[in-house]
Amino acid sequence: MSTTDDLWEGFAALDSQQATTAPWEDPAPLKGPRALADFPAHALPGWLRDFVAAVAEETQTPVDLAGCLALSVLATAAGGRSVVHVRGNWREPTNLYVAVALPPANRKSAVFSLLADPLFDAEKRLKEVQAPTIVEAQMTARLAKEAADNAATKAAKASPDEREALVESALALAQTAESVTVPVVPQLLADDATAETVTSRLAEQGDRISVMSAEGEIFDIMAGRYSSGSPNLGVFLKGHAGDRLKVDRQTRQEYIERPAVTMGICVQPHVLDAIGRVEAARGKGLLARFLYSLPESLVGYRKSEPDPVPDEVKDTYTRNIVGLTLALAEWTDPAVLQLSPGAYTVHKDFKDCIEPKLRKREGELGHIDDWAGKVVGATARIAGLLHLAEHLDGAHTIPVSPETMRGAVELGEYFTSHGLAAFDAMGADPTSDRAASVLETLSDQGWREFSKRELMLKVSRSEFATADSLDPALSLLEDHGYIRALPVQRTGGRGRPPSPRYLTHPRLTTPNH
Repeated sequence: MSTTDDLWEGFAALDSQQATTAPWEDPAPLKGPRALADFPAHALPGWLRDFVAAVAEETQTPVDLAGCLALSVLATAAGGRSVVHVRGNWREPTNLYVAVALPPANRKSAVFSLLADPLFDAEKRLKEVQAPTIVEAQMTARLAKEAADNAATKAAKASPDEREALVESALALAQTAESVTVPVVPQLLADDATAETVTSRLAEQGDRISVMSAEGEIFDIMAGRYSSGSPNLGVFLKGHAGDRLKVDRQTRQEYIERPAVTMGICVQPHVLDAIGRVEAARGKGLLARFLYSLPESLVGYRKSEPDPVPDEVKDTYTRNIVGLTLALAEWTDPAVLQLSPGAYTVHKDFKDCIEPKLRKREGELGHIDDWAGKVVGATARIAGLLHLAEHLDGAHTIPVSPETMRGAVELGEYFTSHGLAAFDAMGADPTSDRAASVLETLSDQGWREFSKRELMLKVSRSEFATADSLDPALSLLEDHGYIRALPVQRTGGRGRPPSPRYLTHPRLTTPNH
């Protein structure tokens, strides 16, 4: 062995001794609870802010729940009827997908009822307005069909010399009957949220429909629980982006030019973990379309006699939501909401702030870039909704102000904070999850020292197909202080190099350490 080899071996032995005898510090958690932003209720227009706060007080629920549902209600009123023009060809529709995760006993149904009731009032008003037109069209269609049927019967019984003229008359009457269109009964909210039902409602209701539920069963449906095949996500994907949707099946043909689906749903926290395991939901981008809220439950800290919602606050909320819904229902081409120069600058600054965070390696949002890449667009949508709520009459004639956009950015930052926590629950960071799996294996084995080869024999091959796939997890565990890599002892011979060896934190072998 050369003198150089002797030196390297001496250095390695010294480093190994130092690594073995150096004191251990407490390891840092792989995943700690994230600091979640408070819901910025002050970003809402006054009448909406007052109602959200009053509902939260009366129901003794987090303000996040009422606040997020309020955005969904605005999106139900405006979705498919307005768009935000950001710049150039960049336009954002004003429909939203919002999911609030809260455990049972949080009075979600009561909050849903208080927030959504005006939508049912508006739907009833739309039905009343449309009723005479529907009745008239139904009568016209029935009379036209009867006339066509009578003409066809008469032509069939006619003598040969009269038949040609009567057939021609019957055909004309049949075409007239076929051309009569009976308007559908207006509907804002879908009761049954299967993909097929949502598609049909979109086609019937002028390209828009809303799904609001206090139970969140829609996640089960989207995950394919009630389908024998793979999940049918097309309508939910295109219904968020506004992409053309065409259904061409044996049973029906439907074409939706600008689909606008809105969702405001509540789920139990464990559902996030379950939906995160549905590969199609994450892989196709469905989960990336939702804005998530994970408020802290108030169960155990609630008042027994909270203040009720003041009548004037409730009446104002009802009147404004109904009025906004009815006013926008008349629009066929969407109302275009323009950004003021100041609002555009605020939005651009937010975009510039988010962009570097999307980097895969060092970006805070790199592991959820599919979701975070959409939050800038979602913020523009929210700004449009806040603008409509602030200017209930003629909002399309007034540009969105910088103040409104700043409120939307605060809400975008809120949803970013909660989105990170939601995707933690859905296992969006595979390196962290795999490091936790390795940590569990090391704890089970009780090794004070181990080699990479020994570890490979114990871990799941479905998670770690090769020895190299262990490296990111081991590096993360070393960074967090759970293990220490020992210097590799060089050998002068040929053949397979020695397997890297690691020391484990005493806490893993002596739990009470």
